[in-house]
Amino acid sequence: MGEGSHAGHDHGSAAGAARGGAAYTRRLLIAFGLIGAFFVVELVGGLLTNSLALLSDAGHMLTDVIGLGMALAAIQAANAGSRQASRTFGLYRLEILAALANAVLLFGVAIYILYEAVQRLTEPPEVLGTPMLVVAVLGLAVNLVVFAMLRSGAAESLNVEGAYLEVMADTLGSVGVIIAAGIIEVTGFTLADPIFGVLIGLFELPRTYRLGAKALRILIQAAPAHIDVEGLEDDLGDLDEVAAVHALHVWTLTSGMEVASVHLRLTGGCDDGASHRVLDAARHLMREHYGLGHATIQVEPAEHHRCEDPAETSW
Repeated sequence: MGEGSHAGHDHGSAAGAARGGAAYTRRLLIAFGLIGAFFVVELVGGLLTNSLALLSDAGHMLTDVIGLGMALAAIQAANAGSRQASRTFGLYRLEILAALANAVLLFGVAIYILYEAVQRLTEPPEVLGTPMLVVAVLGLAVNLVVFAMLRSGAAESLNVEGAYLEVMADTLGSVGVIIAAGIIEVTGFTLADPIFGVLIGLFELPRTYRLGAKALRILIQAAPAHIDVEGLEDDLGDLDEVAAVHALHVWTLTSGMEVASVHLRLTGGCDDGASHRVLDAARHLMREHYGLGHATIQVEPAEHHRCEDPAETSW
């Protein structure tokens, strides 16, 4: 009744792309260890120096630790799940769920820091500037190392991108703490601490929003923003021997794995090789012009009852 194909017949390469962050597991592990160790240092330093800016940065460090842990867990679960026959797409969506949870956590930390900073503006406590400065400089060094390690992977995996954005925010946060500590040491202006705490919190919010929005877009199976679905439908309809296009769906399964499905109605029957020609043309169009290397295409004859071969079924 129809004829179908998975574009390119290359499930392995699509799955490899979907694993995204798996190629960066070792770097994520190293980053997890460095950030986790320094979170303890920064938390203790913030409590001892009574610095909200330092505690704010420690809070971001904590979300880094949790975010990196979730990223690693999601990558391992996705790889393990892909070996289960009943999970035809593996557990790749865990990566997106981890990124969304990370975004929610970051929102919570940022809002808490903003609230605490407002309280301190009315009653600024005494802050120890020199120890605060030493801890902030060490934090900046750790963040710069991790930032460099994750930069290349941010474009390939939403989970790695989430960790990368957090570390970037922490890097700038550490710079803010250093500036605040310098102001306190030079001028004694202790309000610099809650002011920079507010700035660090505000800096985090828009980036967190973008990460959460990208994760939600994938979870609701919206078409990738860079793919013109209407243009794709028109281009498929313009192929030779294609009379109509229907049931076109394009969505993102996980980072680096965009998939599509479509039904193409032929202008003629199914016994003249048209289905094979249309399959080849549609595969080429979707792969080369739209980057859709994993597409399921069902080709239908003009009238289904003309296909009398019982072996010809859609797949």
